[in-house]
Amino acid sequence: MEIYAWVLMPNHFHLLCKTKNLSLASSMRRILTGYVVNFNKRHRRYGHLFQNRYKSIVCQEDVYLKELVRYIHLNLLRAGLVKDLKELNRNPWSGHSALAGKVKRQWQDTKYVLSFFGSFKDSRKNYLQYVKKGIDQGRRPELVGGGLIRSMGGWSAVLAIRRRGERQAADQRILGDGDFVKQVILGFDDLVKKNLRLSGRRIDIKALAEKVSEKYNISMGELRSGGRRRAVVNARRAMSLIGVRELGYSGAEVARYLGVTNSCVTRMISAGRNQDIDDINLDL
Repeated sequence: MEIYAWVLMPNHFHLLCKTKNLSLASSMRRILTGYVVNFNKRHRRYGHLFQNRYKSIVCQEDVYLKELVRYIHLNLLRAGLVKDLKELNRNPWSGHSALAGKVKRQWQDTKYVLSFFGSFKDSRKNYLQYVKKGIDQGRRPELVGGGLIRSMGGWSAVLAIRRRGERQAADQRILGDGDFVKQVILGFDDLVKKNLRLSGRRIDIKALAEKVSEKYNISMGELRSGGRRRAVVNARRAMSLIGVRELGYSGAEVARYLGVTNSCVTRMISAGRNQDIDDINLDL
């Protein structure tokens, strides 16, 4: 993952990044788990640290990267956590200090961001002037939600419904012009296309369990038991894969229904194969 901008607020954070070999979900899971575990150990505390689950926005880089870098780094100033730009330049809780040349962070890609601000010699000065011009802009709703998708009827129309049929997937958006949005939609891989097909059917978790049980020729009771028979194990694995990866249920929801732990569902998903679920997908 390449990190372009970030800010740590009292109960949440903002991150502008580009994924590479690892998916966004996997990257965020590693970041959140690693940071929270470390923080809790240092401060002798337990439980959640951040306010809610993360929200993701797909961004059109050439149009919005500069705007987003500035907007994210000015969060501390807008919230009154620093009094002016001079204090922001030295504040350790955002990526701005590295772009301003006050600190060095090997994991933050300052070189790439500064390349958007002219020649190497002038880029840092141009960046600081650009940030200064944004101080009086205040909140920018068009950058953080609401109206971000200008075509395709909204991001919820193209993502799998996350829980039961009535819940909309309104926490992922696309930030870009109409052509960019269409390109993103057309570029969906087979997994997301399956999500679109399945989400339109409004499959609830019980209906999914019935289909899986029928496919593997086991009873609903066996599916929700701790049995280790091969058919039962394969059925639970298939249900975990479809429920979490394709229908958008959380791991906790699938775990509760199956009567297993969250970590058990995670392991089943990691060990699963597409072949395990293809036939069931066609039946749904």
